[in-house]
Amino acid sequence: MVRKANIVEVQGLAGGKGIAEMHHIVPAEDLYGHGRMYAKVVLKPNSSVGWHRHVGETEPYYILEGEGIFVDDDGSRTKVEPGDVCTIIPGQCHSIENASETENLVFMALIHNA
Repeated sequence: MVRKANIVEVQGLAGGKGIAEMHHIVPAEDLYGHGRMYAKVVLKPNSSVGWHRHVGETEPYYILEGEGIFVDDDGSRTKVEPGDVCTIIPGQCHSIENASETENLVFMALIHNA
């Protein structure tokens, strides 16, 4: 099976600021109850994914392009760059920011059941 691109622009993703471009790779129904999202996320300059919690699920981010700031459950802020993996475990909160004025922050995100 081949799927065509499903790209959606979201303003203020999870209460964040700016624009996130969501490149949905596999729809939730094709994760067969094992998760709810698999996507490439493009955070435009000065944009963020807002602070939010994962209950009963986990979400790793794999950074592909650009630099960002990952905000972990304890509030710690860590610079991330291509090749870094940010792991969010069940029950934790997190956010991620693209503080660049000119470059996108691009990462893969998979929300799957714990």
